[in-house]
Amino acid sequence: MFIVGSYGVAVLLCVITMICWGSWGNTQKLASSKWRYELFYWDYAIGMLLFSIIMAFTLGSIGEGGRSFMDDLSQADSNNLVSALIGGVIFNASNILLSASVSIAGMAVAFPLGVGLALVLGVFINYFGAPQGDPVTLFLGVALIVIAIILNGIAANKKGGGSDNAKKAKKGIILAAVAGILMSFFYRFVAAAMDLENFENPTAGMITPYTAFVLFSLGVFISNFIFNTLVMKKPFEGSPVTYKEYFQGSISTHMVGVLGGVVWALGTLFSYIAAGKAGAAISYALGQGAPMIAVIWGVFIWKEFKGAPKSVNRLLLSMFVFFLCGLALIVYSGM
Repeated sequence: MFIVGSYGVAVLLCVITMICWGSWGNTQKLASSKWRYELFYWDYAIGMLLFSIIMAFTLGSIGEGGRSFMDDLSQADSNNLVSALIGGVIFNASNILLSASVSIAGMAVAFPLGVGLALVLGVFINYFGAPQGDPVTLFLGVALIVIAIILNGIAANKKGGGSDNAKKAKKGIILAAVAGILMSFFYRFVAAAMDLENFENPTAGMITPYTAFVLFSLGVFISNFIFNTLVMKKPFEGSPVTYKEYFQGSISTHMVGVLGGVVWALGTLFSYIAAGKAGAAISYALGQGAPMIAVIWGVFIWKEFKGAPKSVNRLLLSMFVFFLCGLALIVYSGM
């Protein structure tokens, strides 16, 4: 299987992860002009699962290092398979809430609050589960990102646009916060199933990143029949949607959702692969710099803060600075 050979390459993959995790929301925004996010999310989950299987039989089965996907799957301990599966279930619950927040409040609000909170809590959870990197520098970087999250929250509250928009923003903020808390736990379950110390010769019973990702994606897809069906029947906003509406969607509309799942899946797989050299905490934290990317899309492409007071622009600029400084310290902590 393909294995990362250096910390520098691992960091590069994590940067790609950050871009992918911060950009998949664009596909939801594109699809929103034709149908609801609940319907989009089915294609998103399908795209993720298909991509994970393709990667398992390609990158996960070539080369001499590690174990090929089928060999790895056949020797895996059931506890590790279940752990990766649970990670997918937890992620799916959180990501559906994040998608709802994006639909209600926009990318520039949902991602910094939801994913930023997941970053902060997740770094603590992953670091104490598998310590790697200088803790002082790592947690100082996290502290700067906390400040960035606070600044974004203030900017969202000052966005303006009337009482109706204020109510929607508040609902979006609450959904993003709950999503962030849930999201902070999923990575640890997946990391626990892998032998992060030795991808070349993994411990018997543990699984490779490629196998873990297939099980993770399967957990997302299976749990979608519960979680997404529930929000289709009891939506956070608007009237209920049906499966009939989903099957009436055009091929092009479906493909936008599949693309969104593939973009997110590419970033996630790179994060898992990079964890062997960078460590779970650093790999997770760098990927969760995605809010910075999402804000760029939300502010400059989707114009989500158009007409906001000048003080909001200053808050957003300060948020960028704190996020960048925080991410730089997180990278440095692993050197």
